[in-house]
Amino acid sequence: MAEVVKKKTEDKYNTSKIKKTDTNKNAKKNKKDNVKKEEKNTKEKKGIITRFRIFCSGVKNEFHRIHWPDKKSMVKYSIATIFFIIFCSLFFYLIDIIFALVQSLLG
Repeated sequence: MAEVVKKKTEDKYNTSKIKKTDTNKNAKKNKKDNVKKEEKNTKEKKGIITRFRIFCSGVKNEFHRIHWPDKKSMVKYSIATIFFIIFCSLFFYLIDIIFALVQSLLG
């Protein structure tokens, strides 16, 4: 008999850290209102240095969430970009030549 082997699914983007939110619209609305009130109160109390530190920590946290491509992907994307630029350059050059030829024939 054939045995069924369960594959272990890989969590590529580490979704275990993402918090699940309520689907209740009222809860979301109340949450947004509370956040706005808290932000308003905290902005008034905190100095510019404290706000700058909070901003820097937020930037640092966002950098940890970025999925950077590997070397192989970067080479592939770079080559595709260079070919696209060459193709567009040749296309518009040929269009320019055609228009110049038509203008010289008419003029």
